[in-house]
Amino acid sequence: MKYSMLIVEDDAQIREIIEDYFTSKKENDFEVFKAENGLVAEQMIGENEYDLILLDVMLPYLDGFSLCKMIRKKSDVPVIFLTARTLEEDVLLGFETGCDDYVTKPFSLAALYAKSIALLNRAKGTVLNESLTIGKISINPKSMEVIANGSKVELAPKEFELLLYLARHKNWVVERDTLLNAIWGYEYEGGDRVVDNHIKKLRKNLGSAGEQIKTVISKGYKITEA
Repeated sequence: MKYSMLIVEDDAQIREIIEDYFTSKKENDFEVFKAENGLVAEQMIGENEYDLILLDVMLPYLDGFSLCKMIRKKSDVPVIFLTARTLEEDVLLGFETGCDDYVTKPFSLAALYAKSIALLNRAKGTVLNESLTIGKISINPKSMEVIANGSKVELAPKEFELLLYLARHKNWVVERDTLLNAIWGYEYEGGDRVVDNHIKKLRKNLGSAGEQIKTVISKGYKITEA
């Protein structure tokens, strides 16, 4: 899937870091556009359509809150605020103006990427209910039924979510932080060891089919056909 993303940020280094990270991911194809202030962004948004907008709050000439209000008058494009403003009233104001998420600086690039993909999936309707078959494993997202080695397998909810996420990213190395944020949420205060523990249980419940879930040392996990 190819996505167009607009980064509205007055810090050139942050713009470049985000662009480099998003375009380095093989699983999704991002075409990145950049604006260094609110007025430039306003013009670009008026002339083009984007799939995702990452928006700083404290911008020259036109602040992010005002720009988000303007965006919402014409579009439902997903908007994520990136800001150093951490006060509760600022967060609430961000959501009142119509943002989909509010990320405070400094932030994790992996978490920002995961949030972005989740929003894009919802916006584009790409969270699918079709059954998936990978090697000896078949998954029905709608009924939450899993078949491994020809037999039905009972999985705990988090185990099922982990398996489904890996299956939808077959052959991709999915980092632990990405799994943690995608399955447990961004407010989860535990460490990424919870991912390892659930993967261990998942493999055991899948029997020999669990060997399809590979550990990528110092990175995370991936699922393969064999």
